[in-house]
Amino acid sequence: MIRVVLADDEALIRSGWSTMLSIHDDIEVVGEAADGREAVEMGADADVVLMDIRMPHLDGLAATQELARRSPATRVVVVTTFESDQLVWGALRAGAAGYVLKRSPASELVDAVRLVHSRDAVLFPDALRRIASPHHGTARPRVPVELTPRELDVLRHIALGQNNAEIAAALYVSKETVKTHVGNVLDKLGARDRTQAAVLAYELGLVFAGTGHG
Repeated sequence: MIRVVLADDEALIRSGWSTMLSIHDDIEVVGEAADGREAVEMGADADVVLMDIRMPHLDGLAATQELARRSPATRVVVVTTFESDQLVWGALRAGAAGYVLKRSPASELVDAVRLVHSRDAVLFPDALRRIASPHHGTARPRVPVELTPRELDVLRHIALGQNNAEIAAALYVSKETVKTHVGNVLDKLGARDRTQAAVLAYELGLVFAGTGHG
């Protein structure tokens, strides 16, 4: 069962999300937050938080950052009406595992919750590459990043949005081997999940934003 908290200052929006999600047997809505502070408090005990960006007291970006610090296991999906690449990039850098637009179909919202909970792939990799393009190679490594050639291969496939099974097939190795490499990549980059690894890879110039290759 995936425990989900809904964070939006509009009760009608939260009600709509709850209706869409609750009909699925593997998803349980365990709380609703009307502002960012409530989202942090409730989200600490949830698997996934659907987070609006514009909220009172604490906006969605600050709430996402605080939740990432307080509860690393919780995955945040930013849900917004704003199609601003800068806002989305800010959310991803703050610790969000992905984003969807409020006008997206219900199936997309459900898929987003399941995918970020599984932690097996990056949500909407094509969109991530597009918004990452202006930020490619803009950050200096906080610590020396020394990935082996195989780890770099795995990171490129992570950035393409491939799951472990797909990476294993592409590199002709076992899924267990891929899982080990993914863990090493996350540790070396200091990333909490695959999305954060992809974001850092683009910023550090380890992967080209246009193609997902280095």
